Amino acid sequence: MLITPINILALVFAYLIGSVPTSVWLGKYYHGIDIREHGSGNAGATNTFRIFGKKLGITVLIIDILKGWIAVKLFYVLYESGQSVDELFNLKIRLGICALLGHVFPIYVGFKGGKGVATLLGIILALNHEAALMSIGVFLIVFLITRYVSLSSILAGLFFPVVVMVISKTSQPAMVVFALMISVAVVITHQKNIERLLSNKESRVKLFSKKTQPETKSEQLNNELKVE
Repeated sequence: MLITPINILALVFAYLIGSVPTSVWLGKYYHGIDIREHGSGNAGATNTFRIFGKKLGITVLIIDILKGWIAVKLFYVLYESGQSVDELFNLKIRLGICALLGHVFPIYVGFKGGKGVATLLGIILALNHEAALMSIGVFLIVFLITRYVSLSSILAGLFFPVVVMVISKTSQPAMVVFALMISVAVVITHQKNIERLLSNKESRVKLFSKKTQPETKSEQLNNELKVE
């Protein structure tokens, strides 16, 4: 990819899109608290589900996925006739990486963001939807069996390069390298979760739980702090 002003601006814009701290801003707007100070301390969809419930959690999940997907689709703005398939794909990957960096290190809230799993999902959906959907299938199977979001994310991330290389049989070296990088990144960003899983201290997500009397805001925060 040629280094031109428009390409640089697109990469910066992709980073700024990824930097939108969905869970932080929505948490402050609706509940007046910074989600990074509660629960796991992670500014992502999983912690949002834990602290604020499924409505806000689903909203954060969808927006974070869209951040990655939209960033990759910026390549349409930069498309020039005569570019090879590999050049275009490399551009997509660069845009996706910038969005992911934005989510993990958001400029708007002191460079302290989330782990980027949802945003990464949006990126791989835009790059290779077949491999992405298969990885989502792995996530759902593991999650329904174990109810561990972290374990499901790790195994889905490890399965992704297998799908890319063995099932999809991609001919683009950049996609293979990117898929392998995803596996490494997912393991690195989930080190604390792995430690808690090994020590049987990782919290599970409750499915189909019966409704109870609503707790006050202070009670909810105290309870979620005890989980960690």
